[in-house]
Amino acid sequence: MGSSNRRVLVTGGAGFIGSHVAEAYLARGSEVWIVDDLSSGKRSNVPAGAELVEMGIGDAALAELFRDVRFDLVNHHAAQIDVRASVADPQADARTNVLGLVNVAECCRAVGTSRMIFVSSGGVVYGEPEHRPTGEREPKDPRSPYGVTKMAGELYLNYYRKVHGLEYVSLRYSNVYGPRQDPHGEAGVIAIFSQRLLDEEPLIIFGDGEQTRDYVYVKDVVSANMRASDLSLGDNSDMDEVAFNVGTGVGTTVNRLADNLEEIAGVRPGREYRSERVGELRHSTLDNSTLTARGWAPKFALTDGLRATFEHIAATRGTT
Repeated sequence: MGSSNRRVLVTGGAGFIGSHVAEAYLARGSEVWIVDDLSSGKRSNVPAGAELVEMGIGDAALAELFRDVRFDLVNHHAAQIDVRASVADPQADARTNVLGLVNVAECCRAVGTSRMIFVSSGGVVYGEPEHRPTGEREPKDPRSPYGVTKMAGELYLNYYRKVHGLEYVSLRYSNVYGPRQDPHGEAGVIAIFSQRLLDEEPLIIFGDGEQTRDYVYVKDVVSANMRASDLSLGDNSDMDEVAFNVGTGVGTTVNRLADNLEEIAGVRPGREYRSERVGELRHSTLDNSTLTARGWAPKFALTDGLRATFEHIAATRGTT
C-alpha cells in the first residue's frame, strides 16, 4: 500500500513529537488514528483530521481497535520518557515501555500490520560510549532503567521480525526539541530554560554545565519518521541493521545552550549550579551517517530551532 493511503496509528500522538509526526502522515493523505491516555499528552496537540482514541498502550481494548481498523503502519511514540522517573520507579517504567510495547506488537502480529516504527533512544542505549559521535554498532550499555527498556524494546521487535515476520524500524533519537515540548527529560532543558528566561529567573544547571548533548529539531525528526516509513529494508540479519540514529552529530554543552537562549531572549538573569543528577550521562552525540546514506539529513541549525521553540513557548504561555 502506498504512503498516501495507509491506515496509520500513532501511539503517543497527543504528545510533543508524536503530534508532529501525526500531522505529517495526515499531510501525506494517510488516515490517522492516535492512541494516547493523555497522561502527558494534550488533547490540544491532536491535529485536525486525526481520530483520538483515549487509552493506554497496555490496555486490552487495544486489540479490538486493531481488529476494527487493521492498521497498515504503526508509529510507536508512546512511552515513559523521563530518565529520573525510571530510576525512581523502574517497575512503572517497565510496565509502559516493555509491557506496553509487547501489547502493541502482539496487536500488530494479530492483524498483519506491515510495518512498525519504534522510537528508541540513542541518548541512552549506548551508555557512556568510547567513540563520539556514536554509530549504531557501538556497544550497548544503558545506565538507567529507561535505557534498558528501550534496548529491550528493540530486542523484542527483533524477535517479532524473525519469528512472526513483523517488519520494523528503530529510530534512536538524540535529544529532540521544538514547539509543544514540555519540560520533561534531558531535552526538556530547552523548555525549562525558556520558561525561566521569560520570567527573568536564574537558569538552574545540574553539574558544571559542560556535559554535552546532540540536540535535534522536531521537524528533522519528523522527516526521519517519514523516511523510515518508506525505507526498503530487505532481509536484514540483526537489529542494528534496522536501527538508525536520528541526530545532528554535533554535541552542545548545557552552558553553550544557555548562552544561545539568553541571546535569543535578550535577558541574562544569572545561573545557579547544583549537584549532578543520578542516571544522567556526561556526553552523548550520535553519528547519523547510516540514515543520511538513505536519503535523510537534518536541515535546521540549532540557533534557528531554538529561536522557533522560544517564540512558541512565549506565544503559548498560560494556554493548555
